[in-house]
Amino acid sequence: MTPPTDSPASKKERREAAREKARITREAEARRRRRNKWLLQGGLVVGVVAVLAIVALVITQSIKPAGPGPANMASDGLVLEGSNGAVTAVPSGALAADATPTPAPSATGDVPSIVVYLDYMCPFCGQFDTTNAQQLDEAVSSGAATLAIHPIGFLDNASQGSRYSTRAANAFACVANHEPDKALDVNTALFAQQPEENTRGLTNDELVTLVQGAGATDEQIPSCIKGGDFEDWVASATQRALNDPIPNSSLDKLASTPLVLVNGQQYQGSLTDASTFAQFVAEVQNGAPTGDTSTGETGGSTATPTP
Repeated sequence: MTPPTDSPASKKERREAAREKARITREAEARRRRRNKWLLQGGLVVGVVAVLAIVALVITQSIKPAGPGPANMASDGLVLEGSNGAVTAVPSGALAADATPTPAPSATGDVPSIVVYLDYMCPFCGQFDTTNAQQLDEAVSSGAATLAIHPIGFLDNASQGSRYSTRAANAFACVANHEPDKALDVNTALFAQQPEENTRGLTNDELVTLVQGAGATDEQIPSCIKGGDFEDWVASATQRALNDPIPNSSLDKLASTPLVLVNGQQYQGSLTDASTFAQFVAEVQNGAPTGDTSTGETGGSTATPTP
């Protein structure tokens, strides 16, 4: 006869086996909870450290001193002159960080001094430049006039967050620093390919291509543009233009762009008629009353600082 399988001994063994299994399960669950607790605490610590590192970086970036300016722009502008068909930049040292610019000399003699404050996103600046680029190039390269270009970046809020005004002004500054005699060609190219307001504008890679296509091929320029080497200077120069008196003029500050001065007198005529601007230059140089050169086509981008 087969003995019963549900003997007292087998029941006891099953109970002990069940208790042992339960013990093992409880200990495993306890270890899992301890492990998760440690991971959670460690993750929180890492997260806090990462946040603190980001905050520290932001604070460091916000309080770092302004960077030095480009060479040849100690006046916050690049002065160009020429002779025999060649345009050359008037050399100057780099403006030290937070230093006060040295104004370019006022006009003397028979050569008029033309000064332009511009933003490469400003459509009215584009109108003035494309209208007058040829006669400005001819006047400067022949020695009949000097031209000072002051790029600023107050229309950053019109490029969908890409800060195109500042980046384009930085590109010009890179050329002024590394290959200044090509700066007028680069200035013309920047307006020839000017993006519309409220678009992102050209990328830094596209700015490099544009600059090189205009003849500025110095090997240091691409990294200068992509690295934003003079963006801090652009910001400082923009604030100076918007808040300080305009050198060699009676203007308290920059109110709109383009600001075009001839021997310190503000041109307020047509932005789309080259003959009107040529007449203004001649009248200023000859000391004749300039009269009202406005033809109803004037315009300008109001100079409101970018927040």
